[in-house]
Amino acid sequence: MCILRIIYYIVGVINMYRRIRNLREDKDITQQKLATMLNINQTTYSRYENGNLDIPSVVLIKLAQFHETSVDYLLGLTDCKEPYH
Repeated sequence: MCILRIIYYIVGVINMYRRIRNLREDKDITQQKLATMLNINQTTYSRYENGNLDIPSVVLIKLAQFHETSVDYLLGLTDCKEPYH
């Protein structure tokens, strides 16, 4: 049971980074442009997308607002892209 939880967690984390990258690419926005909008440097944003750096909650909220979705969607907790109202 514990192994299944670990696997589920890892798959969820991988999906989170993939979703964040896919949303950016769907809008044809460069990492540099999105990083500038978030007031961070491009290297930091790249590390977020690659899973090499944890994404702060403030950044997750800004990303969700920018992409007009929910933090739950970004985190892979739901497959519904619609933001909560």
